[in-house]
Formats: sequence, C-alpha cells, structure tokens
Amino acid sequence: MSKYGLRPDEISKITLRDIDLDHGTLSVRTSKMGLERTLTLKAEIKDLLREFVANWNITAVKEHLFPQTKTIMNGWRVSRRRAYNKFRDTELLKIRLYDLRHWFGTTSYIKCRDIFHVQYLMGHRHIGSTLHYLHIAKGLVNYSDEYTVKVASTIIEFTTLLESGFEYVSDYECKKILRKRK
Repeated sequence: MSKYGLRPDEISKITLRDIDLDHGTLSVRTSKMGLERTLTLKAEIKDLLREFVANWNITAVKEHLFPQTKTIMNGWRVSRRRAYNKFRDTELLKIRLYDLRHWFGTTSYIKCRDIFHVQYLMGHRHIGSTLHYLHIAKGLVNYSDEYTVKVASTIIEFTTLLESGFEYVSDYECKKILRKRK
C-alpha cells in the first residue's frame, strides 16, 4: 500500500467495509488526528484485493484484512535485512518503513505540483505537515518546470502520448494538448 502513502497503522485498520471493489475505492480511517480520505484504487491493486478477499474467504465486514502495525513493521525489518544480505549495502539498513510514505508524498507533489491535493492524499489536517514534502522536492536534482509539449490530432495519437507518460492539458481547435516533464 506504499503506492497510496498509507501509514502502517492505517493499513492495519482496513476492513472489508472500507473497500468498494465495484467502484475501486478505499476509505482510509486515519490516525494521528489526520483527516479521513477516500482513495481511488489502481486496477491492479483492486484485482489483487479482490483475489485476496476471495482466497482468504473473508466475509465479515469488520474483520481486519491486514496484520497489526507491529507485524507490518517486523516484516519490513526482515525484508530490509534480506536486501542488505543480498546487496551488502549498509544504506539499505537505514531505510525506515515510514520513509516510503515520505517518498510517496514527495513524488506526488513533484507530479502534480498541488500541495492541497498532496495534503488530501496524505490525510494531513494541517498544511504545514504537507509543506515538508515541498521542501524535499525542491532539493531534488530532477525538480524541473520544463516540459515537452505535444499535440494530438487523432485518438490514436492521444492514447499513444498518454501511454508514454504525457498528461492531458487542454483542447485547442479540436486537438488535444499534452505535456511531460523533461
């Protein structure tokens, strides 16, 4: 769930009633006095959750789907140790589970440049908590306001550009304008 910037304790609170597989949404009951939020699940995550619920035969809507926070944290430590043993890089041992959440917040800000959207995604009650990610993003080398702009005249051109990472900006004279960071 690091693709969604969830805290480990938010993950451990997820029950069947929080997931709407038909609409592909997840209602996150927050922690740390944050704000509750509803996130749109990516298709592959929705499919994995559907399979998970079916395989474990989960039917009780209040049953927790994932382990407790301590178990999640211990699993992270074991995985981190395995990575260290494989690559012998001591930097791997410094990565905390919570760092994945910070990475999510920072990269989300870099992609959308909308601090209020990132505040919602992270479940922060106060914008000051979210501004931390803006400062980290500005310190990154690849932080750029330069774009490559393309114009699509046909639906094939439009979908090809979207699939290659361009984002839709607007329409102009029956053509689609898209952009992608350099």
